Amino acid sequence: MAGGVRGRRGLARVAVVVRAGAAPLWWLGVLAAGIGVLVPGVTGRRIGVMGGAALFILTTAAVACWRRRRYTALARGAARASKHDVLQDRAVSVRNWRRGHRWWLLLAFAAALGSAFAVPAAGGMLLAGAGAGLWLKSAWIGRLERAGEALLWVRVDWLAPGGGRPAGKPVKAFRSTGLAAGDAAPGGARRRADVLV
Repeated sequence: MAGGVRGRRGLARVAVVVRAGAAPLWWLGVLAAGIGVLVPGVTGRRIGVMGGAALFILTTAAVACWRRRRYTALARGAARASKHDVLQDRAVSVRNWRRGHRWWLLLAFAAALGSAFAVPAAGGMLLAGAGAGLWLKSAWIGRLERAGEALLWVRVDWLAPGGGRPAGKPVKAFRSTGLAAGDAAPGGARRRADVLV
């Protein structure tokens, strides 16, 4: 929930929102690259795969490093969450992101497949690189959380439509809780029931 009772806010885990797009981007990218490599294309398979590998590396690095200063600054200024704040479940945050971005994901997949007729596999490897970059970014946020001994949260009503951009312009500050709060471990992965953080 985004509001309601005065002073009461819905909070989503920053790392979970970042991580939500990693799996669909990765698997759609792998699928598009696998289909695309079957098409000879204009450049030929060899050039397509080599170009795709370069795109994968560049995209992974760019996505993983994008806006790190902003995340770090927001983390430093994070205020403690109120006892009235409502912590959103990991599954809800992931579902909101994927529902909000489903058409974008389908369009990106279609574009990756279409690009194979020009440069085989390259579009799919770019998509997969974006997914890998989001995984790396969420892991970096996890290290930030462990170093600060606090989980980072963002107000749901400050997220962009579809539950994305946890460090976008509308986000004024993060909230923080102890490491044991919520149902996701540092970095946004599902918390293992047998491990107490």
